[in-house]
Amino acid sequence: MRGVYLPGGSKVSIRVVTDPEPGPGQVLVRPRASTICGSDLRAIYREHVGEGAEAYLGFVAGHEPCGDVVAVGPGCLRAAVGDRVVVYHISGCGLCDDCRRGYQVGCTSTARRAYGWQRDGGHADLLLAEERDLLPLPDVLSYLDGACVACGFATAYEGLCLAEVSGRDQLLVTGLGPVGLAVGLLARAMGASTIVGVDPVHARRELAIELGAVDVTDSGDGGLLADLLPGGAEVSIDCSGSGTGQATAITNTRRWGRCVLIGEGGQLNLNVSQHLIHRQLTLIGSWVSSTVRMTELLDNLARWQLHPDRVVTDTFGLDDAAEAYLVADAGLGGKVGLTLPALS
Repeated sequence: MRGVYLPGGSKVSIRVVTDPEPGPGQVLVRPRASTICGSDLRAIYREHVGEGAEAYLGFVAGHEPCGDVVAVGPGCLRAAVGDRVVVYHISGCGLCDDCRRGYQVGCTSTARRAYGWQRDGGHADLLLAEERDLLPLPDVLSYLDGACVACGFATAYEGLCLAEVSGRDQLLVTGLGPVGLAVGLLARAMGASTIVGVDPVHARRELAIELGAVDVTDSGDGGLLADLLPGGAEVSIDCSGSGTGQATAITNTRRWGRCVLIGEGGQLNLNVSQHLIHRQLTLIGSWVSSTVRMTELLDNLARWQLHPDRVVTDTFGLDDAAEAYLVADAGLGGKVGLTLPALS
C-alpha cells in the first residue's frame, strides 16, 4: 500500500509499504477521505517540534480518517466488513479516568497512541485501527463529512457545548480557518443569534461569509468590534491559536460571559484582575472531544442536514499529497482533503 510521511522541512514523502493485517480487536479500514489538520502543519509538516502528545514518530500521517471496514480481526464484537466509519484519532489505554469518560485525547498513559503521530494514520490506502476507536458514519453523511468530524468539527462542537451556546447568545469567533468555520456553522445550528468572525486574512473572512458561518466579519485590528458587539459577546471562541486572537476573544466577551480557547499554541499576557476577575468571565480550555460527544455530533449533523464537507475547498488524490499540504499550509482557503476510491 501507499502511505504519506512527513519528514519535516515542508516536505512530503510517499512510500510503498506492506499492507497491515488486523490482530485481535483490530479492523482494517480503507480511508475514503482523510483531511489535513492545522496541527499537522504546525507540529509536523514544517518541522518536527512536537513533544509528548504531539511527538511525531515517523508514522503514516493523517489523523482525520473516514472510510470503509474491509477486514475484521478476531475478537471484534461490533465492526463488520462494509461498515462506514469515522476513526477517533487517539487510541488510549482504555483504563484511566479520561479514557473511561471517552476523552482518549487526555490519556496520560504511555500506551496512548495518536493516529498519524505515534501510529499509522489515514493518509494511506489502508489503515489499521482498534475496533473501540470506530464511530458509525450515518448514511446521509459523506466520507468527507466524516473526515471533517474526526477532529475539526468535533473540536468545534465540544467547545460550543462547554460554553452552552444557545439562542440567548451572540457569538464571537476569532480565527476563521477550518475550525473557526466549523464553530460558526455549528453555532448557527445550535441557535446562536448573531455570529461575528475575526481573521486578519481577507480571503478567509470572505469564505466565512460565503458559507454562512458568520453574519459579519472584522480584521481584528481594533476598529469595528465595539460597534459590531456593543458590550461584547455572551460567548467567544478562539480558534486562531495566537496570542492576539486569544486576547481579542477575551477582551470582547461580555461581563459574566464565557470564553473558550480551542486553538492550539499562542502566548497570552493579560491583566487577570482587569480582564477576568473583575468582569466575572468564565474561561474554558477545550481539547478536541470525546467519543461520546463525537457520536452525538454525527447524529445531530444528520438531523440538522448539515454537511461539514461544505468547508472543504480543495481535494486531492493520495499521489498528490505534496500539493495538498502546500495548499493547506498557504492558509487561504478552507479544509483540504485527500480522497480515495473504493477498493474494487
